[in-house]
Amino acid sequence: MEGEEEGEGSNRPWGLYWRSNTSFILSTVTVGMFTDLFLYGLVVPVLPFMLRDRLAIPENEIQSYVSNLLAAYAGASVVSSLPAGWIADKLGSRQAPFLGGLGALLAATIMLAFGRKLVILVIARLLQGMSAAVVWTVGLAMVIDTVGPQDIGKVIGLIFSFISIGGLMSPVIGGILYEKTGYVGVFGIASSLLGLDFLMRLVVIEKKTAAKFDNDIPSNPCDFWIRDEGVDAEATEEDALVPKSDDSTYKFRGEQSKAIQSLPILACFKDLRFLMTLLLAFVQALLLSAFDATVPTEAQSLFDFSSLEAGLLFIALDMPYLVLGPLCGWAVDRYGTKLMAVMGFGYMAPALVVLRLVPDELVSGTRNVVFYCALLALNGIGLAAISSPSIVEASSVVQRYEKANPGFFGENGPYAQLYGFNSIFYNAGLATGPILAGYLKGSLGYGNMNLVFAVISGITATLSFFIVGGKRKVPAGT
Repeated sequence: MEGEEEGEGSNRPWGLYWRSNTSFILSTVTVGMFTDLFLYGLVVPVLPFMLRDRLAIPENEIQSYVSNLLAAYAGASVVSSLPAGWIADKLGSRQAPFLGGLGALLAATIMLAFGRKLVILVIARLLQGMSAAVVWTVGLAMVIDTVGPQDIGKVIGLIFSFISIGGLMSPVIGGILYEKTGYVGVFGIASSLLGLDFLMRLVVIEKKTAAKFDNDIPSNPCDFWIRDEGVDAEATEEDALVPKSDDSTYKFRGEQSKAIQSLPILACFKDLRFLMTLLLAFVQALLLSAFDATVPTEAQSLFDFSSLEAGLLFIALDMPYLVLGPLCGWAVDRYGTKLMAVMGFGYMAPALVVLRLVPDELVSGTRNVVFYCALLALNGIGLAAISSPSIVEASSVVQRYEKANPGFFGENGPYAQLYGFNSIFYNAGLATGPILAGYLKGSLGYGNMNLVFAVISGITATLSFFIVGGKRKVPAGT
């Protein structure tokens, strides 16, 4: 091939530049996350019919079975996230586990399409949960490998905004397809999306791999950014409540335990700021899943909505997330995690309290449906604001430890392990939210349930003010 260099260049992969292009790598991760979220939601409205028609489950037991199948997904994600992160950091490439996660999702989709026994459906949901753990853990590690920590908030905000479309539209699309075409349409669109996802994951080339064939491609985007901008990416403007620190603060001293030697990210658990990032992930998912669990039943109670009509209400909740997600992510990068975490969770407290108006003031009617949608949209703004601080703050803290302890986390760094733990706490929030929301709604009512979540959000904002770090210094002239 013309223009190839000697040595490794003679074996240069075809399409090296576009396959290792930042936009293509991020698009591959985004499509992977979108596919996972879309297929999860696509099957949700179909599960009750599977249980009734295929397995002859009694009508009064279907809700319990559906809940258990959803719990199986969340449980598998929690259990699989850490092993996925550990394996991804030990292997030389993120691509192999990324493809493995897709294999689990493909197997799950086939089982759901043709399964005629309950155990098959349970295994399918477990495989879906395992796939989700791999996609989110390895995918986020690929993102930071590609863009470096300086732009992680903006990129995560953009990715989450796009994939939220999957969560927003998939239950509606699944319900419509099942009603019009049956299982054929539902699993036909699933197969098409899996095919695109597989093709992109197969051809993508990571930056560090591409750098072996072309010296102009930086293998470490963080180092490239520092060299290009002339700025220390670790420099921070600490809040007065957070003492200034240097590398010595993050230096590990003495011999580490065998557990830490096997899983180096455990050493960061001594850091309160790191633990706070996991709490942020947990509460973020807790609030999000509480809406998923209670909006449909409250809509049915207030307005006698069908499941499809109730599903459409999520447009009001998710549209602010879709529009404001990238902007909030940019704000996290520009103004710091502390400001956005405090403002985001602080904003959620009154936004949740306002939902207490719903049971007392609303009666069935088009005008009141619009009012309820407006209240949901107000909460959607808050959900957009709290979408990025956890991941960005965690990446910032761990990057400090990695810089202060060269080689401690291994050749591939600690980021897949980090996002594995982040995924564990996030999925734990997803699993806890519906249970807690259902219990509080049943015992205290919808309004008081939202009051409890408002208190949780307010406490999280307060803790963020005292614990979460300051903002990154911005290069002069920007």
